[in-house]
Amino acid sequence: MIPVEGYKNLYRDEKSGAIVSSDTFAYSQYIKMKEDKKRQREEMDRIKSDIDEIKTLLKEFLNESRSNWTWKSE
Repeated sequence: MIPVEGYKNLYRDEKSGAIVSSDTFAYSQYIKMKEDKKRQREEMDRIKSDIDEIKTLLKEFLNESRSNWTWKSE
C-alpha cells in the first residue's frame, strides 16, 4: 500500500490502484449512519402500513354507518 500524499489515512492499492481508507473511526461512523437510516426507513414503512390499515378500517366503518342510516322524508 502506497500512502496518498497529503492524506494520513488514505493509501493506494498497488495492484488495483484503488484508494483505501484506514480511518476505522470514520468507517464505524459510516456503518452506524447506514444502520440508523435503515431503522428509520423500516419505521417509516411501519407507519405507512399502519396509516393504510387505519384508512381501510375507517372506510369500512363509514360504509357500515351509511348503510345503517335511515333517511327521513318530510
